[in-house]
Amino acid sequence: ARVFSLFAAPPELDLEWNEAGVEGCHRFLNRLWRTFHELLPHAAASGTTFDKNALAEDEKQLRYMTHHTIQRVTKDVEDRFKFNTAIAATMEYVNFLQGVNPPFSATGKALVREALDALARLIAPFAPHLGEELWAALGYETTLLDAGFPQVDEDALVKDEVTLVVQVNGKVRARLTLSTGASADDAQAAALAEDNIARHIEGKSVRKVIHVPDKLLNLVVG
Repeated sequence: ARVFSLFAAPPELDLEWNEAGVEGCHRFLNRLWRTFHELLPHAAASGTTFDKNALAEDEKQLRYMTHHTIQRVTKDVEDRFKFNTAIAATMEYVNFLQGVNPPFSATGKALVREALDALARLIAPFAPHLGEELWAALGYETTLLDAGFPQVDEDALVKDEVTLVVQVNGKVRARLTLSTGASADDAQAAALAEDNIARHIEGKSVRKVIHVPDKLLNLVVG
């Protein structure tokens, strides 16, 4: 009921009670509980020590999602006072964690530990009793009130690769995976090598190139 009240509407709007909405939040909390306890046996017993510079791609993605979610929830709660979107971000995080598959390396187990640690702290403001249960399951003898909210590691949010949307005359024709920070020339060269892009500009000349780094490349042809 508490999670539903915070999730159903932002604080400046009236809340319309909805039994189906309460049931939906109940299912979410059950899913969170199951996901947490399915991953718990594969988490490091304590600590989250690992080499940040020696992570495999799936490990980088797990760490990125953990700290991306911490960042979203922190901004929603502290800066925007939007508890509903903070809970939505936590829901997306649980959905992601459901797709994380064991077994894990020693580094992977440390990252799972970090993820579960963060999850317990993230849900605590909205479902404090559940948060405390998860915290105790991780082996902590102190309470979440003493632990505080998780902190974002900005290094974890830096991606080696990005997806660049490529348009021809404003219509999406391809999505390319490029190195972060690729120049406009590199992005254009990669785009022109794509069959679908080449087909849509065949017999035409590129009159203008609009490049938004790491996000968009629009080729204006005629």
